[in-house]
Amino acid sequence: MKRTFDCEPTMTDTQVYNFCQKGFLMLEAVVPDEINRKTVDYLADIQPDDADGILKENWFVDNVILNPQAAGIIRTLLGRNFQLPIFMSNHRANCPAPPQHWHRDGGSIYGPKIDALQVFYYPHDTPVEMGPTDVVPGSHYFFALQSYMAHYTGIRGVISTAAPAGSIFVTIYQLWHRKGASTATGVRNMLKYWYVRTVPPERDWIVEPDFNMDDLYNMRSGHFPYGREAHRSFNDTAEVFLWLSGKHDDYRGADSSLPIYLA
Repeated sequence: MKRTFDCEPTMTDTQVYNFCQKGFLMLEAVVPDEINRKTVDYLADIQPDDADGILKENWFVDNVILNPQAAGIIRTLLGRNFQLPIFMSNHRANCPAPPQHWHRDGGSIYGPKIDALQVFYYPHDTPVEMGPTDVVPGSHYFFALQSYMAHYTGIRGVISTAAPAGSIFVTIYQLWHRKGASTATGVRNMLKYWYVRTVPPERDWIVEPDFNMDDLYNMRSGHFPYGREAHRSFNDTAEVFLWLSGKHDDYRGADSSLPIYLA
């Protein structure tokens, strides 16, 4: 049965803009240690393909799926009454192992819409030596066929999601990622799940009175194009931000001379 959840949004205009540009957000050590240990024990007793059952455990749902810090972000980006995960995948890896090929997950759709979010949870410490997921910031705007992506090795600006136990990171579904190379010995667990939008987008997060909507298309201090031409990066980010705001009709494309306004 599909379930929904609602809570207060926790992100500001600037934080939403930054998420639109980077395509992911990290929350380190937000799940209690007791829950992390319980999750690891649960996963040790099942096959990776049987992870859906953990969604029936109240202790897991309350502390991971409905984790207050994560839920506030999901509520910000997907709106009220977002749909809770109905599938769970455990990306268990036996280390050491080489890196995966770069990829985006099946069903990825190009465009400004954010109707779902893909979320990852590390139930135990996952340093670089354990092969945490690598992500390419801003790569949700890159168009490339899956077969063309596999040959890439070193990519400038790659970020490792190495993090302590209890960390959650939220991503735009079509972000380029891969399992990183591991050099340590042991088992790496990583749970992956999805939240889905149920309402039309609107700017009902924490609005900053001094957030300059005219500046959405322009290069601003502290914001980087992540390996792309600056004008394309900021135009694309502006379009996604406006879509999330329910104002996609105000998008002016590459013509940054045209101001935009939000009520």
